[in-house]
Amino acid sequence: MIKSIFKLVWRFVKLALIFFVAASIFGVLLYRFVNPPVTWLMISRGFERKADDKDWKIDKDWKDFEEISDNMKRAAVAAEDQRFMEHHGFDFKAIERAIKKNMHSRKLIGGSTISQQTAKNVFLWEGRSFVRKGLEAWFTMWIELLWSKKRIMEVYLNVIEMGDGIYGAEAAAQAYYHKSAANLTRRQAAAIASIFPSPLHWSATKPSRYVRHRQYLIRQNMRRLGPLDF
Repeated sequence: MIKSIFKLVWRFVKLALIFFVAASIFGVLLYRFVNPPVTWLMISRGFERKADDKDWKIDKDWKDFEEISDNMKRAAVAAEDQRFMEHHGFDFKAIERAIKKNMHSRKLIGGSTISQQTAKNVFLWEGRSFVRKGLEAWFTMWIELLWSKKRIMEVYLNVIEMGDGIYGAEAAAQAYYHKSAANLTRRQAAAIASIFPSPLHWSATKPSRYVRHRQYLIRQNMRRLGPLDF
């Protein structure tokens, strides 16, 4: 009797694993060609706004890779992942630096790459659990295998949170500078990229001294970056 139950449970677990692997790979393949219409973060932020008696707001406007300023792409790499074109989803040096710094600092920093952030934004929910981090690594591996760097950057710059109810480079460019993402200057792109870590608390157009310093560092890093051969 016990053996039969064990076999039944094991069969169920195997089927569940097979389904999860097949479904996740299918999802990654699908979004290689189809633009993600919405993310879990957009939905959860929308409900948070409603809970605060605000209007539902998901301000986004998808733009193809070529319709986004090279300045914005360089700013994103300079701010978040300077080895984006070199690594295969994980920057272990950045992770090691983050671990060492977090051991001696109250202000925690992350070592996530643009690929990891894209995996989290498109396929997962917010959180810091080991389960979510494990799933983030799983999806990161697959998008690096099945997507090009160009596609990763395109999706990243269209779904990332860039303000209260603002998602993607086009919506941010319109909200902050009343222009298209295609026409962002180097300074404007650096200002938008400077708030990526905390877009609900930092301002691109009214920066604190700390954010202003981040903008300066991002502009410096943009100058030092080599060509981004997508």
